[in-house]
Amino acid sequence: MKAPRPAPGTAPRPARRHGALTRVTRDARPFLRARTAVVLRLAGWSLLEFVQTFLGGFGVARALDHGFLAGRPLTGLLWLAVAAVAVLPAQLATRGVFGRLADLVEPLRDGLVRRAVSRALSGALAHPAGTTARSLSQVTHQSEIARDGWAGLVLTLRSFVFTVAGAVAGLLALEPRLLLIALPPLILGAALFLATLLPMAARQRDYLSADEAYAAHAGRTAADLRDIAAAGAADRTVAESEALADDQVRAARSLARWSGVRVVALAVCGRFPPLLLLLGAPWLLRNGLTPGALVGALTYLTQALAPAVQALMTMLSTVGGRLLVVLDRFTDAPPPPAEDKDGDRQPPARASAPVAELRAVTFAYGPAAHPVLDRLSLSVAPGEHLAVVGPSGSGKSTLAAVLAGVEAPTAGAVLWHGRPVRGADATSVRVLLPQHAYVFTGSLRDNLRYLRPGASDRSIAAMVDALGLDPLLSRLGSLDADLEPDRLSQGERQLVALGRAYLAAPPLIVLDEATSRLDPAAETRAEYAFAALPGALVVVAHRLSSARRADRILVMDGPRTRCGTSTELLRTSALYRDLAGLWEPDEEPRRKNGQPDEEPGSKTGEPDAEPGSKNGEPDSRSRRGGVISTLPPSPV
Repeated sequence: MKAPRPAPGTAPRPARRHGALTRVTRDARPFLRARTAVVLRLAGWSLLEFVQTFLGGFGVARALDHGFLAGRPLTGLLWLAVAAVAVLPAQLATRGVFGRLADLVEPLRDGLVRRAVSRALSGALAHPAGTTARSLSQVTHQSEIARDGWAGLVLTLRSFVFTVAGAVAGLLALEPRLLLIALPPLILGAALFLATLLPMAARQRDYLSADEAYAAHAGRTAADLRDIAAAGAADRTVAESEALADDQVRAARSLARWSGVRVVALAVCGRFPPLLLLLGAPWLLRNGLTPGALVGALTYLTQALAPAVQALMTMLSTVGGRLLVVLDRFTDAPPPPAEDKDGDRQPPARASAPVAELRAVTFAYGPAAHPVLDRLSLSVAPGEHLAVVGPSGSGKSTLAAVLAGVEAPTAGAVLWHGRPVRGADATSVRVLLPQHAYVFTGSLRDNLRYLRPGASDRSIAAMVDALGLDPLLSRLGSLDADLEPDRLSQGERQLVALGRAYLAAPPLIVLDEATSRLDPAAETRAEYAFAALPGALVVVAHRLSSARRADRILVMDGPRTRCGTSTELLRTSALYRDLAGLWEPDEEPRRKNGQPDEEPGSKTGEPDAEPGSKNGEPDSRSRRGGVISTLPPSPV
């Protein structure tokens, strides 16, 4: 049967049988170097597993030799207790390990998706007629293979290294000659296993190539169903589909055959050392090995080394080959942009273009009304933190709505990523949070995942920690607890809405006094958390401390504006100096045990908000901005 022909308009993919490991290693080095601190923290937690493994066999040996066989049962029980108690710290390490795992896993998947999308867009712009669905498989199926495989490999490899180190140290402490029996089958099995890596990677590459070819064929077929029926080409299309499916089946069977070789390697590594130790036990005992040391060595081999080797080989055989091939298939994509120093999230691919831009924008609420914005030009760069300040009624909320695409300007242009605003792009580009947060009846999990339904529990946990939602989560009991909006304070509602926006993490986040119901400490924590995201942050500020945290400050006085840093504005803007003087007394903390105020507006004397019906702007605009910014927006 002939190999499937490439998609129309595309050149056949050159064979990449050799050097896959080299290419992946070359890209992996800078990725891991940027996360050295994360790796070291993982290693620190894993030392507890080393201690557990070492004391497990050593305690058993001492319990026999210095306890039960020596006629001191209490001493034997104490050594067994030491071996048992060593398990507890290792269990505590699990939380620390999983807490750091996301810092290695999520940036990898995000970078791979950006590579695939960047390559697809570049290819589509360069060859519009030659586009295929190949990148669809990479963005969805293959990126998830890489994400899950990398997570499993990190966990398994970490456990293997420290478990084996603990077992080897224990064998050396009991009797160095024990290594002469344990190490040879381990080395032989490992060599046999390593010999299967490259062939398995080649078979896995064949399978993924067939998967991409089938995805491209399915995409073309779905788009051309009417033409296929009209031309009577159904039989030919079915035949091509069967051929592509057969290719996948053949690759899967080849993978299965090589997996049989790996089963043999696993048996040599995991089953032979205990067997050889039992066969050599008479000779060892005649030459000075104590019974306790023999039992301790068997404990190391059966309870530590064998499970660790089996787990590693199983992981590498089922996931390692796929991971290597998937990562290799991304190496010919354009590299992702530079990552942020924390490695948690990364900036958009087009880092040179402003996320949002106003070009000579004018906005008025009617033909005869005075403009609220008058020929305003403004750009917000990726990663920038911009604060907007001004007296009530100066147009801050109007600016937020226009920048977020909720209101169309009377004149001028609003651009996102260098292109005119389109309603279809709204959910992927920005989130606008108004002062009055929208929370619906349902579970806390559903409220938080409203803008990102696929958010994982790990992402939610990171968000809860970043924004300080722990008290609310503790009060409700769990993420699946029912949430009744009427029973939440205004501050708690804002925290839920902020968590929703944090999980969505779009390129542009606009907070229109969305932290006004929080105390200064909670507001500071929230703004620092949002500023740490790679996207741009625009905050309509109501406290001087909030404005000072920004990279730039835009002072609005009706259609007149001035932009600069806080230091610059104190010299050049009389209005900003006046606002700073009014704000200073309100900078004292207004908090109750660190929780958001129940009714800040009535209890704390905070500055008036900017309601739509009290500043000369229509009520319908305020209501519309609040609804659209918290629900998936309709086309503008």
